[in-house]
Amino acid sequence: MEGALTARDKVGVQDFVLLDAYTSESAFVDNLRKRFNENLIYTYIGTLLVSVNPYQELGIYTVSQMELYQGVNFFELPPHVYAIADNAYRMMCSELNNHFILISGESGAGKTEASKKILQYFAVTCPMTQSLQIARDRLLLSNPVLEAFGNARTLRNDNSSRFGKYMDIQFDFQGIPVGGHIISYLIEKSRVVYQNQGERNFHIFYQLLAGGEEERLAFLGLERDPQLYKYLSQGHCAKESSINDKNDWKTVSNAFSVIDFTEADLENLFGIIASVLHLGNIGFEEDDQGCATIPDTHEIKWIAKLLGVHPADLLEALTHRKIEAKTEEDFTRKTVIGLLDIYGFEVFDKNGFEQFCINYCNEKLQQLLIERTLKAEQAEYEMEGIEWEPIKYFNNKIICDLVEERHKGIISILDEECIRPGPATDLSFLEKLEEKVGKHAHFETRKLAGPKGRKKIGWMEFRLLHYAGEVTYCTKGFLEKNNDLLYRHLKEVLCKSKNVILRECFLRAELENRRRPPTVGTQFKNSLSSLLEILISKEPSYIRCIKPNDRKEPSKFDDFLIRHQIKYLGLMEHLRVRRAGFAYRRKYEHFLQ
Repeated sequence: MEGALTARDKVGVQDFVLLDAYTSESAFVDNLRKRFNENLIYTYIGTLLVSVNPYQELGIYTVSQMELYQGVNFFELPPHVYAIADNAYRMMCSELNNHFILISGESGAGKTEASKKILQYFAVTCPMTQSLQIARDRLLLSNPVLEAFGNARTLRNDNSSRFGKYMDIQFDFQGIPVGGHIISYLIEKSRVVYQNQGERNFHIFYQLLAGGEEERLAFLGLERDPQLYKYLSQGHCAKESSINDKNDWKTVSNAFSVIDFTEADLENLFGIIASVLHLGNIGFEEDDQGCATIPDTHEIKWIAKLLGVHPADLLEALTHRKIEAKTEEDFTRKTVIGLLDIYGFEVFDKNGFEQFCINYCNEKLQQLLIERTLKAEQAEYEMEGIEWEPIKYFNNKIICDLVEERHKGIISILDEECIRPGPATDLSFLEKLEEKVGKHAHFETRKLAGPKGRKKIGWMEFRLLHYAGEVTYCTKGFLEKNNDLLYRHLKEVLCKSKNVILRECFLRAELENRRRPPTVGTQFKNSLSSLLEILISKEPSYIRCIKPNDRKEPSKFDDFLIRHQIKYLGLMEHLRVRRAGFAYRRKYEHFLQ
C-alpha cells in the first residue's frame, strides 16, 4: 500500500492535525498553497475533507483510483473525496446506521462536482445486480436533468445551483444500493423572469432552443434564436462560449429516456417551458378606461394551446383580478447515505431576498456543524471526566434566532408586513425591523449605523453580520417575493388545464381552501427545519469546498479570498478541537465489536 504514496503526495501535511503551527492561520494557508501548487487539491482536518477547486481536469477520478480507495483504512492513502465516500459506506455497513455527507462552500467552489464524484464512486464500487443497475443509472442521470432545470450561469459560475438538493441513496442489509429519492429546496424562481447583466436564465430554456428537434420546436411555436425571448436576453449573454447548449441537450434527452419519461410527459413538460417563453413576450396596453388589455397576438394562442386552456379564459385571467372578502414509501431494514449539495454563502454587489434566504440556510448548516462537532465533542470529553481546556468558538445561534425566532425574528416581521391591512411597503418593513430588532448586535441600517457606517448602507438597506462576514441586503422586492401570490383567477384557469403536470400543481381542493397560503420565507424556514431533522438523525461526514480565485482560473491562489473562506467555514476552530481531542472516537460497544 505504501507504494501508493509518492514524494509529491507528501508535500506539506496531508492532515492539518499534523501541522506544527496549528494555531496559525498563515501556516494553514501556506500548507493549502503548497499542496494546491502540486495539484493536490484535497487535505484532511481529521476526517473532514477540505477541497480546493482546481478549475482543470486532473485525471484523479479514474476507475482504478476508485478501486484503490475501496475498503482501505481512511488514513492509509492520500486524501480524496473517494475516501470520504468509502468511509461513510464502511461505517454504514459495519454499524448499520445512517449517514449523511454535507458538502458546503460558496458558489463556484465545486460542491456539485463533489456530489457527482461521490455518486459515481458508489455506482462503480458497490455490489451490483441487473435490476439495481437501473436504479443506479437513474440516480446518476437525475443529475443532468436537475441541473438543466435548477442551475444557471451566474457571474460566479457557469453551472451555479440555484436550489438546494438532498439525495438519499438507500442500501439493503448487504450494502447493495436499492434506490433513492431526492428532495429539493427553494429554487430561485425570480430568475425565470429577470436576470442581472452577465447572467442567464436556467439552462433548460437555452438547451431546448439550441438542441431541440425541428418538429418539437415547431410544435411549441419556438424559434432557435434566444434573443427573440425577453426572459432569455435580459442579461445580454444568451450565447456563452464556455457552455455548449446543443451538447447538453443531448445529455438531458438521453437522461429523460433512462429516467423513464414518456413522450407524453415530455410534451407536457416542454409545453410549460415554451409557454413561459411566450408569456415573457406578451405586452400589456392601456385601454380608454385606463385598464390593462393585451393586444391580440399569436403569443396568447400559443400559450393557450400549450397549457391546454381556452384562449378567452386565459386573456380574462391575465387582465382581471377577482377580489374576495376575507408520501413516503416504507422500506424494510434499510440504511441510507444522504448527500446534501446546497448553495453556499453568497455576497454580491446587490443582495436581495434570494441571498437573504440562501445565507440564512448557510447560517443554519453552520449551526448544525457547531452543535455536532465543536460543541458535542467538548461536552463528551467533559462528561467522560477528561482533562480539557475549552476551545473558544463563535456560536452563531444568535444570528439564526435573529432571522427565524417566532414573532420576533426577521421572517416573522416580514410575514406580518405582508398580511397587515393598510399600505405596507418595503420601506415600512425596514422601519418595522428598526423598531423590533434595531438593538440586535448583528443588525444595522443606515439610520442605526451612526456617521461612520452610514456611507456604506443605502436608505432601503439593512445589514446582517453573519458568521461569514457582513452582508447588506436591499429590501426592494422583499414583500412581493415573500408573498409570491398567484391570483385566484389564474389558478382557476390552470386547474382546468389539459396539461397533466399543471393539473397536478394546481389542485381544485386548494382553491376551496380559503386560508392564505404560507409565505415563501415561512415555507423556506419550514423546509429547512425538516431538512435539519433528516440530518440530525444521521452520522455526519463533512466536505468543505474552497474557491481559490474569483476568475475560475487554474493555478491561481488568491490568499485574501481563501483566508476569508477559512474563517467563515470555521476551519481553524475545527482544527483546534480535532488537535486537542482524541484521534479515535467510536462508541465503546462498536469498538468492542
